[in-house]
Amino acid sequence: MKKRDEETEAAEAAEEDGSIFPWRRRQRKTHHLLLRLPLLISQQDSAIPLHQPTTLASAIQTIHKQPHSYSSKMAVSPPNLTLSVSLPHIFVAFLLVSLCFSISPVLSDSSANSSQTFMPRKELLKLKRVNDYLKKINKPAVKTIQSPDGDVFDCVLSHLQPAFDHPLLKGHKPLDPPERPKGNETSETEEIAESFQQWHDSGESCPEGTVPIRRTTEKDVLRANKLRRFGKKPIRHLRRDSSGNGHEHAVVFVNGDQYYGAKANINVWAPKVTDPYEFSLSQIWVISGSFENDLNTIEAGWQVSPELYGDSYPRFFTYWTTDAYQATGCYNLLCSGFVQTNNKIAIGAAISPRSSYRGRQFDIGLMVWKDPKHGHWWLEFGSGLLVGYWPDFLFSHLRSHASMVQFGGEIVNSRSTGGGHTYTQMGSGHFADEGFGKSSYFRNLQTVDWDNNLLPLNNLHLLADHSNCYDIRQGRNGVWGTYFYYGGPGRNIRCP
Repeated sequence: MKKRDEETEAAEAAEEDGSIFPWRRRQRKTHHLLLRLPLLISQQDSAIPLHQPTTLASAIQTIHKQPHSYSSKMAVSPPNLTLSVSLPHIFVAFLLVSLCFSISPVLSDSSANSSQTFMPRKELLKLKRVNDYLKKINKPAVKTIQSPDGDVFDCVLSHLQPAFDHPLLKGHKPLDPPERPKGNETSETEEIAESFQQWHDSGESCPEGTVPIRRTTEKDVLRANKLRRFGKKPIRHLRRDSSGNGHEHAVVFVNGDQYYGAKANINVWAPKVTDPYEFSLSQIWVISGSFENDLNTIEAGWQVSPELYGDSYPRFFTYWTTDAYQATGCYNLLCSGFVQTNNKIAIGAAISPRSSYRGRQFDIGLMVWKDPKHGHWWLEFGSGLLVGYWPDFLFSHLRSHASMVQFGGEIVNSRSTGGGHTYTQMGSGHFADEGFGKSSYFRNLQTVDWDNNLLPLNNLHLLADHSNCYDIRQGRNGVWGTYFYYGGPGRNIRCP
């Protein structure tokens, strides 16, 4: 019998402290208070002046005041009760006990809702994986910079950036600058290129020997449908003409030769993206492979992606994949791959200023090319400002050369607006025939040949796979070289 009593006491203790039924912890405390009321009243006998009358309202007010101490601190002992009564003690005790029992269900329910938060095991495991990922991807910072747009940038030692988590890069350091392609003009200064990054408005910069990396937050990761897909483009079926399920394009491309790089100036706008899981981008693609599961791409440009960044700013971005967007590759520095070498340009940072309709126009110069000496693919921002490189061992087909180069815009059409076409804009949100100051453009299109020469495009092909929604028009002159206007509003009378 004694052993059974001990087991019962242990079970009750476990139930009380919440280890068995945590939602009953607060209710137990209330019952203990009720059982102790007569004792508390007798202990406070000297503090009860019998000549001061009390009312039922004051007794109720006293009762209602007490639970607040239990809702915030469940483990504390019940406070002493001091009552002024003119009735016999036993009647007061009976009154108080009756009142407490009448409101105890309310106390139990409200306390359970306000103080007890229970998260399913699946959610707890998800949060743990998110935090583990954040610890891996957010590296120790030498300096932290708060951007006016709300971003936080960590100045990370170059050899500690995410790229060097790759097994083939562990222990390495960033390479020295490569030889630029012949015919590459460098009229812009680094200051002009830097001015297009909004985080520089803070007046701060990262010291030499570090690289600025946009800090990834828990909110960023949780916006993704799946943790393993965070920082990756959606998997889609590809065709050689670049169209795919839900992805729509207005592009120009060249193929049928061996390409070792591409260059263009891209007009920067802030198109409206009407669904959080859609995006609008303008970029250069360097492509090789069969457009099946072995597709290799290197991509750079600007994009508006509420899912990835949590806002509607156009942002400088990079991407790479070696298996048609399935498992390999990622945006920016969200996995080990791209090696950044510059302390002035932040990949994933908002671009400012932006172009306005019938107003001032702004564009950014981008060039991707293969270093003829080491074989890595380098990225230049502006004219002469090296951002970094993709090591050649990341790729299969692109380890030698590209078989296609593509320039233009892409959007995702999720058909979330009642099954109709999305209102998400491409470029400026206006069709190509509106021209300069109204529609978006690419200018000075060039490719790099086997001998590291920049050349104008030959055998250019145009593609707008949904031309009633987004279209494209190409031209050529002595100032802009090969250029094109592109884009559109998305859903309209001709694009239901």
